[in-house]
Amino acid sequence: MRDLQFKPQSPTRPAVLTALVALAAMALGGCTLGPSGQAPAMPQPAGYAAEATPTTLGPEQARQKFVLGQRAVPQWWQAYGSPQLSAWVEEALRNNHSLAQADRNLASARLQLRAQIDESLWPTIDAVGQATRQRALGLPNLGAPTNLYNVFAGQIRASYTFDLFGVERYANSALAAEVDAQSYQVDAARRAVVANVVITAINAASLHAQVFQTERLVALAEADVADLERRAALGAVSEDDVLGARASAQSLRATLPGLQAQWLGARHALAVLMGRTPDQAPADLDIDALRLPAEVPLSVPSELLRQRPDILAADAALKVAAAQEALATAEMFPSLSISASFGQSGFSWAKATGGAGAVWGLGASLTQPIFHGGALRSRREAAKEAYLASEANYRQTVLNAFQNVADSLVALGHDADTLQAAAAARQSSEQGWRNARKRAQLGAYPASAERAGERQYLNARLGEIRATASRMSNTATLFQAMGVGMEAAPSEPPKQ
Repeated sequence: MRDLQFKPQSPTRPAVLTALVALAAMALGGCTLGPSGQAPAMPQPAGYAAEATPTTLGPEQARQKFVLGQRAVPQWWQAYGSPQLSAWVEEALRNNHSLAQADRNLASARLQLRAQIDESLWPTIDAVGQATRQRALGLPNLGAPTNLYNVFAGQIRASYTFDLFGVERYANSALAAEVDAQSYQVDAARRAVVANVVITAINAASLHAQVFQTERLVALAEADVADLERRAALGAVSEDDVLGARASAQSLRATLPGLQAQWLGARHALAVLMGRTPDQAPADLDIDALRLPAEVPLSVPSELLRQRPDILAADAALKVAAAQEALATAEMFPSLSISASFGQSGFSWAKATGGAGAVWGLGASLTQPIFHGGALRSRREAAKEAYLASEANYRQTVLNAFQNVADSLVALGHDADTLQAAAAARQSSEQGWRNARKRAQLGAYPASAERAGERQYLNARLGEIRATASRMSNTATLFQAMGVGMEAAPSEPPKQ
């Protein structure tokens, strides 16, 4: 901050005017009382993951391509090719009550910012009316021992505090940055709702298909038990074979209730995300009808810093801390306030409204904190520590974002390999089952061999369903991790 030098003044210049001129010069000198609030420089890695990410994943029939440097499209969920899924997302954006609450809170915060700015820019003017009846002690040996009288008064009062060192300006900047941080958090919540709808819908569709496949597996196991019981009655197999088959069938049936509970739980969660009651949960999607997004945008790390709402919110929080540190410093300097009042007053209504009842007053106060028990200095030091903490939070948020993207890329790579292997296993087992069914129809194989082939196919199909759902869900996670920046303008900055 620039040093001020006071020159000796002539005796004719009032000392108060001298002090006011000096304070105005300091205020207009553009002193910086706190840090800039700029985000610290972060490393820009060439890639996200520890290992290089391939540009394409999966076989030709289920291939994904990562487009480096491309920003994610705002309505990325449409890439799944499901009009029903897109309609659910739009419904959730309209009707989700958590989003509605966040939007209302943001609107309230913006209005509070507007109120604080207006209050700091303009003087306050109030009209005051007063009517009192009082009983006061009289002076000894002069008249009555007590006096009983009325007082009528009406005044217009005005006051204004000059923002010499930016107390109000820094307070407004801090609140504006808080509103910006809240707006980014609302945007992050909106994107989280979208991702949750997509992932929950995929999960529900997968669980529905798994329940169907498992029910068929249970039916096949019970058919094996019935077949072995008939053969045991003829003495062809032992009772231990029947007991083993029966135990396997019961164990398989025991997995159904938990699977069905997960499926219904996913449907209920989807309904609540859409603003519905659980009993109004939508019907499940067909997991096979969903299309795997063929292209996934992959922003470069430098762009990611300007796209992800959580990073933007951390940057806004850093600006809040910078303004609060400057505010804590500004509160250690003098403050100047002026006040004025004009009105009518008297001991009766007639005198209060007459010409003799006119009253007025003008005043100015200059306050310089001298001793507050170390509180002001401690607040300033606390604000400095809070700013350093916000810097650390920003750095950690950026690193977490990089990790989020890296983990999503790695997961997608493993998902592609898993799905390719699961699809190959399903194709082989399906062909084996078909061959066994043909031979069983010709009488060359027993019915149990056909059921064994179908059972092998169903287990392989379950693995393929899980791998498909995992790849689609992790694709949605990567879309969310990329971010597309803010669609709404940040809050209005305070006027200077």
